[in-house]
Amino acid sequence: MGDYLVKATAFNGKVRAYSLVATDMVNEAVRRQGTWPTASAALGRAMMASTMMATMLKGDSKLTVRIEGQGPIGAIIVDANTKGETRGYVSNPQVHFDLNSQGKLDVARAVGTNGHLSVVKDLGMKENFTGSVPLVSGELGEDFTYYFASSEQTPSSVGVGVLVNPDNTILAAGGFIIQLMPGADDAVIEEIEKRLSSIPPISKLVEAGMPPEEMIYALLGDDNVKILDTQSITFACRCSKERIESAIISLGKAEIQSMIDEDGGAETHCSFCNEEYKLTKEELENLLEKSK
Repeated sequence: MGDYLVKATAFNGKVRAYSLVATDMVNEAVRRQGTWPTASAALGRAMMASTMMATMLKGDSKLTVRIEGQGPIGAIIVDANTKGETRGYVSNPQVHFDLNSQGKLDVARAVGTNGHLSVVKDLGMKENFTGSVPLVSGELGEDFTYYFASSEQTPSSVGVGVLVNPDNTILAAGGFIIQLMPGADDAVIEEIEKRLSSIPPISKLVEAGMPPEEMIYALLGDDNVKILDTQSITFACRCSKERIESAIISLGKAEIQSMIDEDGGAETHCSFCNEEYKLTKEELENLLEKSK
């Protein structure tokens, strides 16, 4: 089975849990972006956390996560929706460093710690919900954990991990979010903390072939968990030539005429999927007619 996400509750509804395996999703983003290993790990972690966050929303809602820590990687931008469709990119994909003191990819050095993590939720209302918190570590798991506690007042634990092959492809990518609901007592919290402190890195569990359900059992205990739903997840970009044409029409007649007169065509690039779109002079003239 390909990438998918699992939703669950535990301890009689006192805990909400999400876990996913996203190796293919992250690998597709890395392939399109041409990221180097440290940048790949940062992008993958952000995409997985954003994917799980998006599936917490209702209906056709979606969100955009922006992480800017003043590190060499630049900004990380991720779009995700309730359907499990996620896309993302980094401003500077060719960033890589030696392993950090824990023998892991130095994501914090790439991301930086002098900045913010912001989330914009499009819930289909007149105004979007926006939350923003300072980065606390640059490792991203801790930063999303802080976001939930500070911006959404939901005590949470976020774990995301990416292993990169020597050829820069993704060996394993996975993650989890555990959230305490009202009524979670000290005994529940102590049990979860005990399990979190003893579990191997999440990326190692994915590498060993552990599916999302088994991750949740390992994190919370077989007898405590109730699986609610499973959902496929994938890298998906919503760009298309039709969307580009609509955007050009919205620029107005003067701007389209300028493209025709000065450039004899138009060319644009999608930052998320790296697709190039070219429009000929004749195509622009057709769009000019439509704009009238």
